[in-house]
Amino acid sequence: MKQFLLLLIILAFNIACKKELAKSDNTESISSIAYTNAKAISIPSVTICNQTWMQKNLEITTYRNGDAIPQVTNPAEWFALTTGAWCYYNNDPANGSVYCKLYNWYAGNDPRGLAPAGWHIPSNAEWTILTDCLGGITIAGGKLKEKGLLHWNTPNTDATNKSRFTAVPGGNLVSIDGLFFNKGLLANFWSSTSFSITAAYYRRIVYNNGTIQSFGGAFNGDGFSVRCIKD
Repeated sequence: MKQFLLLLIILAFNIACKKELAKSDNTESISSIAYTNAKAISIPSVTICNQTWMQKNLEITTYRNGDAIPQVTNPAEWFALTTGAWCYYNNDPANGSVYCKLYNWYAGNDPRGLAPAGWHIPSNAEWTILTDCLGGITIAGGKLKEKGLLHWNTPNTDATNKSRFTAVPGGNLVSIDGLFFNKGLLANFWSSTSFSITAAYYRRIVYNNGTIQSFGGAFNGDGFSVRCIKD
């Protein structure tokens, strides 16, 4: 009887080990993280080729140290900023439930930390690693986009969301004129990498092809979406 019980224990242990190995071999697993933004918020994450990304756009209103990030709705005030701020697309809170918040680059570059502890704003190089991992600039965007036409405008070309990144087209705020553009058409994501004194690199995913485009030169005051990557 003792030998039989011992065999059962060994068998159970081996099965558990195999399950853990199968999990570790999965390059696109989903987990959940939590951070504090006046209250606890659970944010899903996804691991893609050894990088772990938030699976949802950032929606935080305080820096890591607890200081408030101001919501700015006045176009002239937003344009004059050289410090961090956020807004909803078209200054409409209803857009926040899907697209979350738009931030200027100053918020992401603030030493108090826009990203929660253990996370950071991805560099231009980290965006490139993600793009290369998913097959390059001509097809990676399709693997990052949410499928279907619930949020993306037709035709949402090549959208498979194979990576489970689930990019949504939150559009952008153009700081120089205070106008909002491209909801349903584009997803623009900041990087942490400067392009010049007044501009930074960013990534763009579009509705009518499967690319992810890399640009330098977005004005630091523009309002873009933010995705964080794990440290």
